[in-house]
Amino acid sequence: MTVAVNLEPSHWPAGTPDRIALGLGERPRPLALIGPLLRWAWRRRRMNEGAGARALLLCFIPMPYGRYSSRRFGWLLPARPNGVLLGLFVVHYAHRALIFPLLIREGKPTPFFTFVLALLFCVYNGYLQGRSLSNYAKYPSTWLKEPFFIAGFLGWLIGMTINIHSDHILRNLRKPGETGYMIPRGGMFEYVTGANFFGEILEWFGFALACCTIQSLAFALCTLFILGSRAKQHHQWYLEKFEDYPKSRKILIPFVF
Repeated sequence: MTVAVNLEPSHWPAGTPDRIALGLGERPRPLALIGPLLRWAWRRRRMNEGAGARALLLCFIPMPYGRYSSRRFGWLLPARPNGVLLGLFVVHYAHRALIFPLLIREGKPTPFFTFVLALLFCVYNGYLQGRSLSNYAKYPSTWLKEPFFIAGFLGWLIGMTINIHSDHILRNLRKPGETGYMIPRGGMFEYVTGANFFGEILEWFGFALACCTIQSLAFALCTLFILGSRAKQHHQWYLEKFEDYPKSRKILIPFVF
């Protein structure tokens, strides 16, 4: 899982050089030879992120029909807390897989090996979270009113909002016809370099708090370690690239780190 996330370039900010995004120094030629560089992989790498959600839906959420149907809106609006928690996971990856690819501009191709690792990670993590919430996690019927869920849901919602807004800022750093690298400004970028990373980390820790499962916590910690190191690399690159880069801007956590 760690190798897959380390090599998955889904969180590269606009205009970030390959040597910074991969965290491996200048891109070595052997890595590029592992798999052919496919132009379509740039967009399809986002489709990878929806693979886990699609597998989860097909494997664990039965379609109501015949004797298995219900008069309630249970499948559309799950009455069980497990269904709501699964919905939070699916909403994130539905956005990543279906909406985000339509918004981004054409970028550099992605190594096929990286594409495969990203696919494996997303499928495995989707299975892990789905299996946990659909088969093993047990919640009381009042769980959606509990402080853990309410606080976690708010964290998930705020984090996802920050992540989407930060991605919007990164996509629009350059006006049509402009080239070169620019300093992101606005939103959480006024406080941290890795605003999009901060939003996603907050989102998954909120999800972990709402779920209170070891599987969701493992996913949140994995996200923290990987995106935290990536944010540090980006911050150092911006300091070296721009003399006027805001010195008060933190790396990942506002006012702290």
